[in-house]
Amino acid sequence: MTLRDQMIGLAKQAKAASRELAKLTTAEKNACLIAMAEALEGNAESIKTENAKDMAAGAESGLSPAMLDRLKLDDKRIAGMAKGLREVAALPDPVGRILDDRTRPNGLKLQKVSTPIGVVVIIYESRPNVTADAASLCFKSGNATILRGGKEAIHSNQAIARVMLASAKQRLPSFPEQAIQVVQTTDRDAIKELLSLTEYVDLCMPRGGEGLIRAVAECSKVPVIKHYKGVCHVYVDGEADTKMAEEIILNGKVQRPGVCNAIETLLVDKAIAPTFLPAIAQRLTEKKVELRVDEASQKILGATIPNAILKAATEEDWFAEYLDLILAVRVVNGVKEAIDHINHYGSAHSDSIVTRNEKRAKQFLAETDSATVYWNASTRFTDGGEFGMGAEIGISTDKIGARGPMGLEELTTYKWIGIGNGQIRA
Repeated sequence: MTLRDQMIGLAKQAKAASRELAKLTTAEKNACLIAMAEALEGNAESIKTENAKDMAAGAESGLSPAMLDRLKLDDKRIAGMAKGLREVAALPDPVGRILDDRTRPNGLKLQKVSTPIGVVVIIYESRPNVTADAASLCFKSGNATILRGGKEAIHSNQAIARVMLASAKQRLPSFPEQAIQVVQTTDRDAIKELLSLTEYVDLCMPRGGEGLIRAVAECSKVPVIKHYKGVCHVYVDGEADTKMAEEIILNGKVQRPGVCNAIETLLVDKAIAPTFLPAIAQRLTEKKVELRVDEASQKILGATIPNAILKAATEEDWFAEYLDLILAVRVVNGVKEAIDHINHYGSAHSDSIVTRNEKRAKQFLAETDSATVYWNASTRFTDGGEFGMGAEIGISTDKIGARGPMGLEELTTYKWIGIGNGQIRA
């Protein structure tokens, strides 16, 4: 059997399973999710045994300590996956919601009703817990899912999926076994073949670094929801509460610098830059943050903070997602220049203004072209859990379809239902 034949087989099975999933009630889906959670905890030892194979292969192939840490499954992380499944079970069912309800003058009743998307392909790297997270969210929203994790986690991913499928089938005999499938091959060409099958696959969601997402988007013939990178900004306005601004900046940069909603660039109004920049630079320096500064910031900070780690910013720095304790810093002339900078250099992820001036804040919120914009708050809140979605399958920086944190509702589409009593169009 060729690789293409294998992928066609997977996709056909997923499409058939998606039809069966649409028949399940909310109670049946929730019962399966609870069974999956219990099974993950009950099979922790066998899952860790399979994970140990991946860990050994990863160490032999030279994976970094950070990558090995992301790959590792222990009792705490397996319990976390189970907890996530229970949380998804507790969420409202996103399928069957009436989004619009209207009656036309001729008496024809129209309803816009949420429905599953169908078959969703999830492509991700390293972390095997994504297998449980993505599968549970797709299942609760009525979608069949095909999971393609990184080759470094192949044994772990397969073990998690096997446990989830077996437990769901045991709890609900009508559970379609192909509702959750893991691509068995590590051949990279499998992705290209899978994403050419537009007659079976409805959506692809890649999760990982910019390189992975660009490669997927460029080869895919099915729609892709993208999140290339998070170049997030904080703009400190001339009328900002500077103590508040300091806390927001430190939270955005230092709390978890390696995540996509951490800030990468600080913009400061020139009206307060001479006093504000030395204060925030001192606090960032204490946290070992390297500053990539423009000429105006360099003039202010050069002699003021002798122990600061300062480097001259290049054009590339304004586009950079560092995911590290590095922050680009620029002095701007007011809110309009800040907005222009963000719209040019940003990645349309998350950006914040700190100000007491309501007019400027509203201008920033209206004109900054990002998925999430904040007034006097940290960009670190761009997260499904923090938004009250209960769980998140990703963050979209696209404009068509889902945008920002994606939960269960973003994994649905809709259809129109017309109810009449013999109406015909003249």
